[in-house]
Amino acid sequence: MRVYNFSAGPSMMPQAVLETVQKNFLDYNGSGMSVTEFSHRSKWYEEIHYGFMQLLRELMDIPEDYDIVLMGGGASTQFEAIPLNLLGEKAQAEYIVSGNFSNKAYKFAKKYGDINLVYSAEDNNFTTLRDFKRDEFRQDSAYLHITGNNTIYGLAYDEIPDCGIPIAVDLSSSILGQKYNVKDFGLIYAGAQKNIAPAGVTIVIVRKDMLKPMDQCPKMLNYSTHIEKDNMFNTPPVFPIYMGYENLKYMKAQGGVDAYDKINHEKAKLLYDFIDNSKLYTNNVNPKYRSIMNVPFVTPTKDLDAQFVKEAAENGLVNVKGHKLVGGMRASIYNGMPLEGVKALIEFMKKFELENK
Repeated sequence: MRVYNFSAGPSMMPQAVLETVQKNFLDYNGSGMSVTEFSHRSKWYEEIHYGFMQLLRELMDIPEDYDIVLMGGGASTQFEAIPLNLLGEKAQAEYIVSGNFSNKAYKFAKKYGDINLVYSAEDNNFTTLRDFKRDEFRQDSAYLHITGNNTIYGLAYDEIPDCGIPIAVDLSSSILGQKYNVKDFGLIYAGAQKNIAPAGVTIVIVRKDMLKPMDQCPKMLNYSTHIEKDNMFNTPPVFPIYMGYENLKYMKAQGGVDAYDKINHEKAKLLYDFIDNSKLYTNNVNPKYRSIMNVPFVTPTKDLDAQFVKEAAENGLVNVKGHKLVGGMRASIYNGMPLEGVKALIEFMKKFELENK
């Protein structure tokens, strides 16, 4: 029996995509081979490889002056790849810390240059952000780094800071789930395992004029290495890219990012409205900066939280336990989570509240 999987990642994928992959697994497109078997230089993989990049460009409306880089190592590898590729000789950048991963990105970047911490939300336990003014950012810096959506704390930007310099943004947990204008950023990066594919491929979308690699940038972390070889410098992560290809085809058929943005806002509103009107559950994030992808909540006690997680799993609502840094519960409601799954969670929450007044 399929369950509703509220994991923060790897996350739930559309059943239709999984069924397509299952159907093609032993024999892809008459090749007589599984996708996991044939060469990345074969005609069968070339269709997948270039098809994936083309669909990504189409769905996100990526301009031609931006390159797409496909890499391994997850988004965490980009915490160092970004400064190594963008800092250039001046080696100066700005960072905003809005959660655990943006804090790691900041700490890693400090090894490579003059990194200015403009703001950290740690003092308020990552429950709110604020507006920013241009004069808070050094205008001769190479870039500002932000994390668009905080997976652990459920904190997200309501709008992109007007900083006057190019922005490098981690969109791992919101890419293709919310509408973004690629032109607002100098670089976008995202692990695929939330909204696109299984873990194993990381997407980087970078404006060509942003590339100013430092001398010490390792060849495999240098974006140009991969761009010059159409992301075939070494064997790419074939299977995650294939699943991403099938998922992007499915997304396009469902109406693209506009359709997903609409349904994801609807899912989040239903859940937040229920929590806000509940006497048992609490979400501590400033409503202006609430994530529509990750919804953390707690009951009055840790024991009741643990009971909730246990009973939810028994009712086919799995992986709702909150991150260890926060505790409580967390519902990650990415693209693969249908509206019916959110409604099922709310119905269980109602029942649990009645039984635990």
